[in-house]
Amino acid sequence: MTRTDVLDATIGGVKVAGTADGPVPVVLVNADGRGSVLPIFIAFEEALSIARGVDAEGVGRPLTHDLTLDIVEELGGRLDHVVIRDVEDGTYFADLHLQTPRGEAVVDARPSDSLALAARTDAPIRVAASVFESGRRDRDAFDDLRDIREVAQ
Repeated sequence: MTRTDVLDATIGGVKVAGTADGPVPVVLVNADGRGSVLPIFIAFEEALSIARGVDAEGVGRPLTHDLTLDIVEELGGRLDHVVIRDVEDGTYFADLHLQTPRGEAVVDARPSDSLALAARTDAPIRVAASVFESGRRDRDAFDDLRDIREVAQ
């Protein structure tokens, strides 16, 4: 994937959508200042972890995403950036791009985990342009949803 095939992105919010099966968290990914977002439905634990990372909120003992970063850093690496690279049958795929003492390493990861790690490190987030285009929705469709922080209290 070349640099022109990806869009710079940010976490635009972590909300909770009401569905027939109950409440489901959704992370909203903004790309290049577009008016639309890429909604990715995720689990509650990952949603809370992303929100904690965005808020730079410590929780005392490290949770899984904090622990993962601690391990990478203790081994001399750092998270360089994440890429949401593909979607198949509604399932999104991402890569963690790490800088290590041996060079660059790319690790397959779920987008929710990738975004939780990026939120903790301010690592750049990128999304494949084709993935964004295939899943994008109008941002205002999510305006009435509650923030995960409100629901988790």
